[in-house]
Amino acid sequence: MSGSETSVVVENLTKRFGAFVAVDSISFQAHRGEIFGFLGPNGAGKSTTIRILCGLLRPTSGRALVAGVDVARKPETVRQQIGYMSQKFSLYNDLRVIENLRFFAGLYSVPAKVLPARLAWALHMAGLEGREQTPTRDLAAGWKQRLALGCAVLHRPPIVFLDEPTSGVDPVSRRQFWELIQQMVGEGITVFVTTHYMDEAEYCNRLVLINRGRIVAMGTPTELKTRSMKGQLLLVECEPLGPGLEALETAPGVLDSAVFGSSLHAVVADAQAAMPGIREALEARQVRVGRLEQIPPSLEDVFVSLTTGGEIKPGRVA
Repeated sequence: MSGSETSVVVENLTKRFGAFVAVDSISFQAHRGEIFGFLGPNGAGKSTTIRILCGLLRPTSGRALVAGVDVARKPETVRQQIGYMSQKFSLYNDLRVIENLRFFAGLYSVPAKVLPARLAWALHMAGLEGREQTPTRDLAAGWKQRLALGCAVLHRPPIVFLDEPTSGVDPVSRRQFWELIQQMVGEGITVFVTTHYMDEAEYCNRLVLINRGRIVAMGTPTELKTRSMKGQLLLVECEPLGPGLEALETAPGVLDSAVFGSSLHAVVADAQAAMPGIREALEARQVRVGRLEQIPPSLEDVFVSLTTGGEIKPGRVA
């Protein structure tokens, strides 16, 4: 990753719809050749921000530069410098694979002299060689996803915006899709991505968490997990879980608790000080206690902690 070049610069960006503030004076930078994650619950302002950065929506105030171009002043120029892919896969199901690629090549004004090479590159990247004549409607979701990405980057843009690109796709296809993203980043392309999958957020070089139009945290995945958690996290393995959860809700020192898989998570101000009281509260209700130890928070823990407006509800994703 090259930190010396900024692909996206956002300064005090604001977007209002009447009295409603969708994006509230946010600022950040994304650098060339990095995966920049943009996370937040539904309605947080993610899609509005991306629409502004893609030149599709004019900001109310503030400034945004994409590939050095002011999105408010030259939106058409911006759209030629970027690739865009959403969760809805903007493909034409009635067209064949090669016809979709040719159609998007025309939209992006790919020169005729380089078109054959670009088509061959996109087919190879997406793993669709030999499927050129397949009707798009007959492709599985994972293959449609790859085709949509190929269509979005045919013109070899320096910046690609991916808005929930893997929604509804199986885990194997998601992993393969992220391998393609890593290849693009290795070529110096900036990938700006929104996702609800916390495992995907771990792939990002840096993350911004936005809630109610405002940035609530920014940093690498490691930085967010080590400095953004509200309280300390305890893993509680016990049986049965239901009475165990009830006991935690009134245990001394517990700020919040919830089921997390086959165990419980408890948020406390001081892990070491809280553990004896927690064990006592569980045993008082005839709950058998196994492991009881402090654990590092996951991105999911941090995400929910910072976007629910209160204390963390472990194990839940908005």
